[in-house]
Parts: sequence; C-alpha cells; structure tokens
Amino acid sequence: MSPIPETDLQSFVLLRLGDRRFAVMANHIAELVAPSRIFRFPHRTSEVEGVILRRGRIVPVCDVAAKLLGKCLKSRRFYLIAQRRYASQTEWVALPVTGDCELINAEMTLPSDNDAPHVAGWLSHGGDVIEVLNLTALTPGPAEAAPSPSPAPLQQQEARP
Repeated sequence: MSPIPETDLQSFVLLRLGDRRFAVMANHIAELVAPSRIFRFPHRTSEVEGVILRRGRIVPVCDVAAKLLGKCLKSRRFYLIAQRRYASQTEWVALPVTGDCELINAEMTLPSDNDAPHVAGWLSHGGDVIEVLNLTALTPGPAEAAPSPSPAPLQQQEARP
C-alpha cells in the first residue's frame, strides 16, 4: 500500500456525541469552550436550544445530537464553536459535545447520492468510518429572503360627476 500524498490530506476535528464520533472540517472551527450558561427565550426554531455569549457575540446553541442520534444530549463536556456558512455570510454556532475532541489529518471520501444531506463526506480513522458533518444542512440558518411581491399597478379611476 502506498502512502497517501500529503496534498490529499485535510484537517478535521473529531467530536463525540454519546457513543459516536463525527467530524467537522477544521477550518470551520473557531474554538472549543467549556459549557456556559444558556440563555433561553421564546422562539420558533426548534433546533436552537438557546444562546450563549462568547467574545461579545450571541451564539446559537444547536444540539445536533437530536438529528444524528435521535435523542438530545443530557450531559455536555464542551461546546464546539463552529462557523456556519450560508449565502454570503458566516455565523458562529455552538455544538454541544459529550467527550474530548481530536484534531486529525485524513483523506475525505465524498458522499454518495444515497447519503443524508448533513453528510459532507466520510473519513476512515482508527478502524472507524466517521461522518463528516455539513453544518449548513444540519443547523438552522436565516430564512432565505423571499422576494416581495410586486405591487399591483395603480389603476386610474375616471372621475364622474
């Protein structure tokens, strides 16, 4: 077996949710922080649990375990602050994780047509096959601005005596 050329390797952060590991491209990660107070408020986005304040920013907390594992996390060890890209903007999002995170270099295999939209690719690491997460598909973002309907043309009314 020949070694993988270094140009094919990319950096990923492995994160643990319950008993499973997932990966996020390292260039999408801002930082790993200890859990802090979550501010909850009434809203209509079920995927957002609340927000945390980090470095002067309001960061939405999205427990992606509900979509990936079918259940919400009961315990949290860290928040992985990731950059979610959409349209022409970037927004931070906090992902609760239950275990240690690890930085690795690996070659990513692209997803197939049968994979879920949240799968950006696959890694092989330590004998495991690990999903690379597509945060844009997995976390909620601002609704696309719907084009406003054109106003109806003004009709001239004839003045009658």
